[in-house]
Amino acid sequence: MNIKVLLADDQALVLGALAALLELEPDLSVVAKVTRGDHVLAAVREHQPDVCLLDIEMPGLNGIEVAALLAEQAPATKAAIVTTFGRPGYLQRAMESGARGFLVKDTPATELAIAVRRIHEGQTVIDPTLAVESVRLGSNPLSQRETQVLKESLRGESIDVIAATLHLSAGTVRNHISSAITKTGTNNRVEAAIIANEAGWL
Repeated sequence: MNIKVLLADDQALVLGALAALLELEPDLSVVAKVTRGDHVLAAVREHQPDVCLLDIEMPGLNGIEVAALLAEQAPATKAAIVTTFGRPGYLQRAMESGARGFLVKDTPATELAIAVRRIHEGQTVIDPTLAVESVRLGSNPLSQRETQVLKESLRGESIDVIAATLHLSAGTVRNHISSAITKTGTNNRVEAAIIANEAGWL
């Protein structure tokens, strides 16, 4: 049995290294490599891979968005995230999007190959350390509005600018910030934004 794999990563070195490692396996063949998230769907339609390994942060579309598109439009291709960003919030969002795996890039080559085979068989494969951390951290407690407000706070925007950007009153923005600070157990909106970003919630 030959398992066809598509790789998507915006770093050429990583893309080349992953392809070289997987090609050493007798039952795996890399049928396509793309460097942009918005190029994945067309490559999947052309090459019909069994498994698609996606980086999270790519131009065009991120890996989580691509996984959701594949689940909807190309369900025969199983998506998995392979990333340097091993954050529990990313793991949660990836699983919700329809990804069948979540691995970090320092996964040994033999383990990555085993993961590809298991995903192809219909199993879900998650980096064990990240799975434990995700359970410890729990699910994302932030509402959509709180997430938006913290994203803007992370950019250093003032409350008035955030209010104008999100078409909210300054008072409503303050309420969302206060709620987010409480939920993240922090002292101010900058800390809340940093904690939420490190968890992968933003």
